[in-house]
Amino acid sequence: MLLHVTHATRYDYTPPVETAQHMAHLKPMSTVSQRLVSHELTISPAPSLREESADLYGNTRAFFALDSTHDELVVTAESVVETSAPLLSPAVARGLPWEEVRERFRYVKGARYDPASDFVFPSRYVPRHDDFAAYARPSFAPGRPAFDAAMDLTLRMYADFEYDAGSTEISTPAIEALAQRKGVCQDFAHIMIACMRTMGLPARYVSGYLLTQPPPGRPRLIGADASHAWVSVYLPGADGPGDWAEFDPTNGRQPGEDYVTLAIGRDYSDVSPMRGVLHGGARHTLAVSVTVRPMEELMEEAARIAAELAQSQTPSQAHSQSQSQSQSRFEPQPQTPHQAQTASQPTQDHKETP
Repeated sequence: MLLHVTHATRYDYTPPVETAQHMAHLKPMSTVSQRLVSHELTISPAPSLREESADLYGNTRAFFALDSTHDELVVTAESVVETSAPLLSPAVARGLPWEEVRERFRYVKGARYDPASDFVFPSRYVPRHDDFAAYARPSFAPGRPAFDAAMDLTLRMYADFEYDAGSTEISTPAIEALAQRKGVCQDFAHIMIACMRTMGLPARYVSGYLLTQPPPGRPRLIGADASHAWVSVYLPGADGPGDWAEFDPTNGRQPGEDYVTLAIGRDYSDVSPMRGVLHGGARHTLAVSVTVRPMEELMEEAARIAAELAQSQTPSQAHSQSQSQSQSRFEPQPQTPHQAQTASQPTQDHKETP
């Protein structure tokens, strides 16, 4: 699929912010099953400094600084991504019992280091707790393949948990969301990761987007989507490296070509869309708008609008517009300050909800 993603974030501050530094993860990754076609990040007001770099896990992070007083911040990321259904590497031993996978990640002096080991240990939002192990155990029958155990856990969570956007906050511990069996995709991803790690298996957090379909006969609502989160579990090969398999407990399925991967990390704290340090702005309001659309749909809409404009124009207007368009192909057009400003990202964490 060829998908167009718009992720717009607006902060309004009271009192105004005097200076600020921000970090953003809003540029989709390029992976085996995903190709980044284009990406543009616009920031208003214009930052005094901005730069882009890769982090430890291969995510692209944008840093920018604002050194002038401002009472609002608007950051918009527009990306076009070509996706395909993820396929596991042939090297993966899908029938490997979960106990054997666990043993491969026990510390043994002199043993070969596997980078997936980073995702076995507790992290900020994914602690160790006996309650996670208790919930996970029914999926981990003796000798069961690790892939099958992860899929069973995904389906059990989908059946047992209720999606409720008002039941948790960013700071809600995963153990609390587990107890109340409610939350959003961020909570469900943290709970599943905690269950896998408690059983000794590497699991990581995936941040991204999911193409949602409008009800039959209804138009797609622009800005009505949200960022999404799911889980990937490491499955080793029979005698060496393996691959990561992805699972979405919020929707009870494996991600396909309708998913866009933004970033990966140990948990949400590694990949939050925007975070920052501010001087001023003691209070703020946040508005986030996400739209995921097939490019085919965008092209059809553009063609429809062009046809409507053509029908509404007089012959002289159409001739004048045709001349103007012809000239624009050969004459460079000046950029406004807004068009010229593309960049990176900002401030306090905001919650991911599917």
